[in-house]
Amino acid sequence: VQLQASGGGLVQAGGSLTLSCAASGRTFNRDGMGWFRQAPGKEREFVALSRWSGSNIYYADSVKGRFTLSRDNGKNTVSLQMNDLKPEDTAVYYCVVDTPPLKILSDTEFARGYEYWGQGTLVTVSS
Repeated sequence: VQLQASGGGLVQAGGSLTLSCAASGRTFNRDGMGWFRQAPGKEREFVALSRWSGSNIYYADSVKGRFTLSRDNGKNTVSLQMNDLKPEDTAVYYCVVDTPPLKILSDTEFARGYEYWGQGTLVTVSS
């Protein structure tokens, strides 16, 4: 399994970016797919996750209403549309895959236990 993330870059506060992650190696219809991020000097933190085939999507409170996760099971991709970006959104963003049996819901915010991680893509938001 390989995860290839793309779409990061430099953007001004209030701007938008879309991250994409292409998964390969098998199908992912039964997997959870989502995003974490890690800012300099901070721990990796949960951003958003689509469980099952995409019918259940969860967001961190810090991005709720600004970020939108979507996935295309036919193409094995998961995307993160990020609007109204803030300097505190600056981080390396990682796509993740949670293989069945999926993590229990209360555990999805923790980085441990995700089997596959992408290489990360840097998002920098200037003030």
